[in-house]
Amino acid sequence: MAGHRTPAVRRSARVPQQVTRLDRVVIRFAGDSGDGMQLTGDRFTQESAVFGNDLMTLPNFPAEIRAPQGTIPGVSSFQVHFADHDILTAGDAPDVLVAMNPAALKANLGDLPKGATIIVDTHDFTSRNLAKAGYDADPLTNGELDAFQLHRIDLTGLTVEAVKEFGLSRKDAARAKNMFALGLLSWLYGRPTETTVGFLERRFARAPQIRDANIKAFTTGWNFGETTEVFAVRYEVAPAPQAPGTYRNITGNLALAHGLVAASVRSGLPLFLGSYPITPASDILHELSKHKGLGVTTFQAEDEIAGIGAALGAAYAGSLGVTTTSGPGIALKSESIGLAVALELPLIVVNVQRGGPSTGLPTKTEQADLLQAMFGRNGEAPVPIVAPSTPSDCFSAALEAARIAITYRTPVMLLSDGYLANGSEPWRIPDVADLPAIDPGFATEPNHGETFWPYLRDESTLARPWAIPGTPGLEHRIGGLEKGDGHGNISYDPANHELMVHTRAAKVERIADSLAPLDVDDPSGEAHVLVVGWGSTYGPIAAGIRSVREAGHEVAQLHLRHLNPLPRDLGDILKRYQRVLVPEMNLGQLSLLLRASYLVDAVGLNVVRGLPLTSAAVADAIEELME
Repeated sequence: MAGHRTPAVRRSARVPQQVTRLDRVVIRFAGDSGDGMQLTGDRFTQESAVFGNDLMTLPNFPAEIRAPQGTIPGVSSFQVHFADHDILTAGDAPDVLVAMNPAALKANLGDLPKGATIIVDTHDFTSRNLAKAGYDADPLTNGELDAFQLHRIDLTGLTVEAVKEFGLSRKDAARAKNMFALGLLSWLYGRPTETTVGFLERRFARAPQIRDANIKAFTTGWNFGETTEVFAVRYEVAPAPQAPGTYRNITGNLALAHGLVAASVRSGLPLFLGSYPITPASDILHELSKHKGLGVTTFQAEDEIAGIGAALGAAYAGSLGVTTTSGPGIALKSESIGLAVALELPLIVVNVQRGGPSTGLPTKTEQADLLQAMFGRNGEAPVPIVAPSTPSDCFSAALEAARIAITYRTPVMLLSDGYLANGSEPWRIPDVADLPAIDPGFATEPNHGETFWPYLRDESTLARPWAIPGTPGLEHRIGGLEKGDGHGNISYDPANHELMVHTRAAKVERIADSLAPLDVDDPSGEAHVLVVGWGSTYGPIAAGIRSVREAGHEVAQLHLRHLNPLPRDLGDILKRYQRVLVPEMNLGQLSLLLRASYLVDAVGLNVVRGLPLTSAAVADAIEELME
């Protein structure tokens, strides 16, 4: 490359190690929050995506900007599951742990099955750092890790030695140790190196010394694997079969942002995002701010209330209004969501759920805001609810939320969560022309003689007309006070209020008429147990069911995208099965709704740990229910 020397990956002439073919591997990179584990994991993921593996990821990091260095609360990790076949989760447990310090080892050791591989950076295993992590003795030498395949490597020391030619301070040189580790793991699992070298060249283009040091550390790590006697075996995981098309690796937040842009294009409406930054939803704001050329306007408001207020004003003016937040922000936005219900304007409210209550666990996942989405407003204020099931499905869910909001003139709650938001998987990029068109159907002329009534309704959808302010002859008032049926003037009449309450509820129920029949995964039709899920539990549920079926048992699966209104055929489906299991990352919120709506004896599998469900837990719950 012109301008600097790029170290090359060396192809050694030594006798090659044994190569073992695997169908899947789960790797977890773990270290201090300043060790670059998220970047390391992301680069390994990108390499695996380029190679053609199917994959799922699970980033896990502290909420604090910088927790105390070397302590367990400061540990950051990134787990990637890649395979030569279709996979559904980021993996229940790592096959390989890369631990950059004692705290990383201590925090993650309990998740490892016996026989797992541990690669440890020995440099920080000093008495002081062992004490910080809560160790009384060095686990690398006291036999504590005898049940594992342990590889002790001074990653930091090797990195500092490799990059000394670039004149960096020891502290800056040591920061490249994550690239050494990435190079070593890339060699161990046959990952392509060109994408990471290219990434480092772009990322540090304005800092040549840092750029060259990171590239040298990465390639030296690869060469270390090639020449060392530490590893007797290297591994291959073949590409996974894929339908023809163009693919990219995508996170849920990125897919959701792209889905909103696609909805804007297919509806012909300019997209307006009014948002206040909040973990884990902020990346949607970051991504949409890059697309002004596609008619996207982003407004970073001073608080949550201002964000939704601006989005609602943009909807009144004829834009696709969107506001993004997490659970605590929904609490602040609740009055304005109620206002949107009364105004009957399209609005997409994205809730990327996280652990609660209150500030809770900002960087951990949960799906405990379902009842908040259903009932978290004063008065009778029903809101449609849509929930994506995988990171890439966030794209389609955003389109569906836009369709409902625009067609039925209502705010729509889109319930993602931290696992979907930060996790990633391959996504087949669709042709925009193949995406459904969404007709905003603006009012263009008076609808009641020579006057315009803003609350006359479409007979099929019960939606009111959407008139852009300034359209001659369509002048009208809006506000939060109760509207008179049809004419929309303020009304305190008791009969009118009851009519409007019932009408708004009936409008939301009408959405169910537009939903396709539910797809129940019951291959034989002989299953007695049905597992019902929603949101990000899809992967663990499907993987658990796959395990149970491989053991010779019959079990059915149904995953819900629409949670309000519930699909018309759901009740009949539930009645076909003797037992219904509902796994959720809450204390039983969907179970409560199913029991109330259909009088079904739904059994909950309720796990609230800030981490995704495991497929093993789902499989165990299914087998227990069968017994």
